[in-house]
Amino acid sequence: MKLLLTHVPQARRQYYGAAALARLQGLVEVKLHEGDAPLDAAGLVAAARAVDLVIADRATAVPATVFDALPGLRAVLRSAIDIRTIDVAAASRAGVLVTQAEAGFVPSVVELTLGLMVDLSRGVSRAVATYRAGGPPEVRVGRQLAGSTAGIVGYGRIARALAPVLSTLGMKVLVADPYAQLDDRRFAKRSLPELLAESDYVICLAVANEETENLFDAAAFARLKPDAFFINMSRGNLVDEAALARALDEGRLAGAAMDVGRAPDQMPSPALAGRPDVIATPHIGGLTPPASESQAFDTVRQVEALVKGEIPPGAVNADTWTRRPLT
Repeated sequence: MKLLLTHVPQARRQYYGAAALARLQGLVEVKLHEGDAPLDAAGLVAAARAVDLVIADRATAVPATVFDALPGLRAVLRSAIDIRTIDVAAASRAGVLVTQAEAGFVPSVVELTLGLMVDLSRGVSRAVATYRAGGPPEVRVGRQLAGSTAGIVGYGRIARALAPVLSTLGMKVLVADPYAQLDDRRFAKRSLPELLAESDYVICLAVANEETENLFDAAAFARLKPDAFFINMSRGNLVDEAALARALDEGRLAGAAMDVGRAPDQMPSPALAGRPDVIATPHIGGLTPPASESQAFDTVRQVEALVKGEIPPGAVNADTWTRRPLT
């Protein structure tokens, strides 16, 4: 059995790792993408023409044309939980299995979120930048997390790990998620408008889908307190960036932080990232060795199952999988 790993060399080192790669090479014949740029659809078809399996990184889309052009492709394994870059419906029609990795990045994202909250509250990045430029930074009164109210929008894996940390720090924690049942009495459920009006920190962790497209629009930002901070750790398409910029311009919120945006590779948009009232990181929430290794080894376990002819963990369309490997 032959497999294509789509990561460019740098991403392979950062997001996959030598240990997982070595284990993978012990299971199947592995073809590596050695180009400096991510594979587009045509490049993916050319690279995967003789392979059975593809492990797709976050920069490699797998549209319907790929499945039509590769009749020997049996499965596409996504080395992350987000499979929106894969046309799952087309894969299902073609009988190709699609899998996703577990959310091994949760502790890493929680820690970065906490760091961004502290930075916003105490002006860490602002002071460092001014010092490095050779000037005396403005001394401003900061905000203490303890005693403040954190509003978490979306109650998935990251939110369920973040909320207890914030509560332990002495914060009041509110949650807005119409589909989730709160299982911890330390947190209070609110409607989204109520949460926006009450929170000192609004943390976007909602799932990205059609329903949440531009969830944070002009109306949402108008509900925030003028001294509130907005933090996006989900996906850029949940935020109307023009509305966020206007809210900042008009002083209708105190600042924003983001690890995601609408730029390529889900990074913060340069127009927002360059603002002095915004703290932006380049989509590094899950970029720690434990997080990357966890998801990489998930794909290894999936390949182990496929080699045995079994349905692997993380399969999302097993009921339509007809291109099964020969055992």
